[in-house]
Parts: sequence; structure tokens; C-alpha cells
Amino acid sequence: MLARGGRVTAAATRWTGRRIRGEVVKRVGGPARARVITLFGAALALNGADTATVGAVAPQLEHGLHISNTQIGLLTSVALLVGAVFTIPVGLYVDRFKRIPMLSLSIAAWSIASLLSAFSSNYSSLLLTRLFLGAVTATAGPAIASLTGDYFPARERGRVYAYILGGEIAGTAAGFIVSGSVASLITWRAAFVLLAIPGFFLARELYRTVPEPLRGGQSRLMPGVIDLKQAVAEAGSRPAGDEPEDAVRADELAEEAVRRRGLEADPERVLKEDPRALGLVPAVRYILSVPTNVHMIISSSLGYFYFSGLSTFALLFVRGHYHASQATAELVLGLLVAGAMAGTLVSGRLTDAMVRRGALEGRVWVPAVSYIGAAALLIPGLVSSHLTPAIWFDVAGAALLSAANPPLDAARLDIMPPGLWGRAESTRTVLRSLAQAIAPLVFGGLADLIAGIAPKQAPIGTHPGVISPGAARGLEITFLLLLGTLVAAGIFLLRARSTYARDTATAAASHRGSG
Repeated sequence: MLARGGRVTAAATRWTGRRIRGEVVKRVGGPARARVITLFGAALALNGADTATVGAVAPQLEHGLHISNTQIGLLTSVALLVGAVFTIPVGLYVDRFKRIPMLSLSIAAWSIASLLSAFSSNYSSLLLTRLFLGAVTATAGPAIASLTGDYFPARERGRVYAYILGGEIAGTAAGFIVSGSVASLITWRAAFVLLAIPGFFLARELYRTVPEPLRGGQSRLMPGVIDLKQAVAEAGSRPAGDEPEDAVRADELAEEAVRRRGLEADPERVLKEDPRALGLVPAVRYILSVPTNVHMIISSSLGYFYFSGLSTFALLFVRGHYHASQATAELVLGLLVAGAMAGTLVSGRLTDAMVRRGALEGRVWVPAVSYIGAAALLIPGLVSSHLTPAIWFDVAGAALLSAANPPLDAARLDIMPPGLWGRAESTRTVLRSLAQAIAPLVFGGLADLIAGIAPKQAPIGTHPGVISPGAARGLEITFLLLLGTLVAAGIFLLRARSTYARDTATAAASHRGSG
């Protein structure tokens, strides 16, 4: 009877799993779209997991390698700084060469870098492996941005980006929770080994099953497509300009919203030649001449600055400030991730609906309000000395902080001609990566300065990972002081409301003129 009951339960579980997968596939628009979104999201998940793992195993690293908060921050910073250096040339390659093989190769290299991290004999060798990892992760942002623009129409890019960025959030959660648990139960080295394994399978799956889409929108995946390779092949056999009518309508939605207002392109910034033919320096100069793009780059860099510092030291803060166990700290992080995921999914759908109703600037002011609201909600969450009331403010703050990203990523594609998507994203990624790289050093150094100490190991007789009250207080004040960066991010985005629509019209005119 027990065996029969077990079989029934297993069958019911499989049926439920299939039903959930079927519902997810239906919601994103069919099997072909689901595959692309899943694999792109998995690539960002791997990147997020790697960055989060450093913060998750920070207590064990501090204890095992006898290092300070500042040195922990440096491990994250060097990877981001090197990634920033490599991102600009990568963006040029993304705009000119096949992106799927490039992305697949870089994912395999990530896994090799993670394995090397696991076998580092000391802090210096671990730092060197982070340098290598930073170089190979530079491909992800520009390649996925360009591929997403070519695979999905403009009217739903906010929603699609929400799904893809959901992968990054899930990866960050896995990095914190899974890696933290493995490091606590076994060793921090095992956490890096576990992180390396999925990358090899992901690189193989991406290369084998996702074809390179045609540039400029000819390979748009409309809802209901089943066979991904067949859809791309059929798109390649059509004459140029013979795209399906529903794909054309979907891609011109933002342009139609601009035309209804009577706004015209800026004639001085309309490109007459193919953007892909532009050299690196002229391309970057043009990208930085778009007012909305400059505001969004500054704003998102400030947002990622705070998120990078917060995520690096979140586990240490929760354990020290609330005197929580490892399991409790991981539960708190799980709730924060759930909030971030909810904010991401809601904002993508919300801003797409606003664009369909003609409120084009929703992709700018919704993130602006989100940044400012996140700063306001995080204050009571950080100052409370009791975990139960604090967590709900922190979850809401995490939701708003993450809600800014999908509409901003969609907006960047709206205001740039397709031939510049890779270099535009790489330019943004350079500045964002610099902000992310500086953040752990600033957060860690400021926390150590405020605490008046640089803790090198856990107090004698305690479990590794317990930090002193002074160090926890230093992190608390640091988190509060630097909330001003989120307010500044919102203010910069509010300034972009007056330029966004015209920059969208200019990008559309440049695409038509160069086509």
C-alpha cells in the first residue's frame, strides 16, 4: 500500500509539474519563446549566482583566509572592473559577428573560472581567478540585449525583459542560499565547484538549440511559434522588408505613440549610414549624445551601485545585526528575492501596458518612482532592531529596487537603432560595472571605518560567520548613508521624461534611413 501510495504521489507531482510548465510556456507565448527566454535568463542567472556567491561565503572566507570586509569587497570589485574594460570591444563584436557562439563560449569559460576559484590556495590566487572571470563575463550584457531586441517586438520587451531578469534574480538567490548553505556545511571551495557545473551544460544547450537571429527585426518570435529553428530559417528565406504584418505592427507601437503626439526626430542625430559600419569611437560618441540614454546610464549605475554593495554584505548584516543563524539569514534572503522577483514581473507588464495605451514615458517614470520609493522603504527596514517587522519593509524595498530594471532595459532598445544595440549596452555596462565594482570597496571600507575595526576572524569559540556588534553597526550606518544614491537615481530618471519620446522617434528614423 505504501509503495502504491508513493507511486500515486509521484505521478501527481509529475502531472502538476507538467501543468505548471505548460502554463508558463503559454504565458510567455509558446515553446520557441520559452526556450529563448529560459536560456537567456539562465545565462544571467549564472552571472548573478557568481556575484552573490562571494557575499554568501563571505563569513567563511573571512574566517578561512583571515581577511577583512574591504578585501571581500575587492573580490567582487576586480571582476567587475576587468569586465568593464573588456565590455566595449565585446560590444563592437556583438554588433558585427554572431552572438550565440560568442555567448556560449563565454559561459563555458565562466565555469572554468569558477573551478579555478575553488582550488585557489590563498587570497592572492583567488583574486587572480576573479580577474579572469571578469574578462569572460563581459559578453553577457551586450549579447543578450542585442539578441532580445532581434527576437522580441518592442511592444512587449518590458515583459520579456522581466522574465529574463527574473533569471538573474533567481541566480542571485541560488548564489546566496545554496552557496551559503554549502559553504556553511562543507567549505567555501565546494560552493564554487557547485557553481561551475551548470555552466558547461548551459553553454552546450544554448549553442545547439538557439539559432542566430537575423538583425533588424526580421526574426521576431511572435506568440504561438513552436519550432525555433524553423521560424528563424523561414525568416531568413523571406525577402528583406517582407516581415509578417503583426510583427511590423508590434515593433512600431512605440513609434506610433510618438507620431500621435506630432513629435519629430532630431534631424542632427538621425543616422543616414548603417550604424554597424560606425567605428568604435564615433559609435560611442553618438550613444552618449542621446540625452535619455545618458540619464538612464547614470540612474541605473547608481541603482546597481547600491544593489552591489547591499548584496555583497547582506548576509553578514543579517547575521550580525539581528543575531540570526545561518538558516534564518538564508530565509530572510529568500523573502527578499521573492519580493525582487514580484517587482520585476509586475513592472515589466505594467509599463508594456502603458506603452500600448500611449503612455510611452512610463518606461522612464515608473523606474524613477521605484528607486525613490525603495529608498524610503528600506530606512525602517534597516534601523529596526527586530527582524519580524523589518523584513516586510525590506521585502517591499527589494521589490521596488528590482522593478526599475525591466522597463529601463526595454527603453534602451527603444532609443537606439538596432545596429547600435550591442555597443550601446556595452557602453552602459562599462559605467554600470564601474559603479558595481566600486560599491563593495566603498561599502566595506566605510563599514570598517565606522566600526573602527577590520575584523579578521570570528571571535574565539563561535561558529565561523559570526561578526562583532561593532562591525554590524558599521554596515547598518553604511547602508543608511548610501541610500542617497537611490534617491539620486530617481531624480536623474525624472529628467529623462522630457527627452524620451523624441529620442525614440530619432532612433526609428535612423533605422529607416540606414535601411
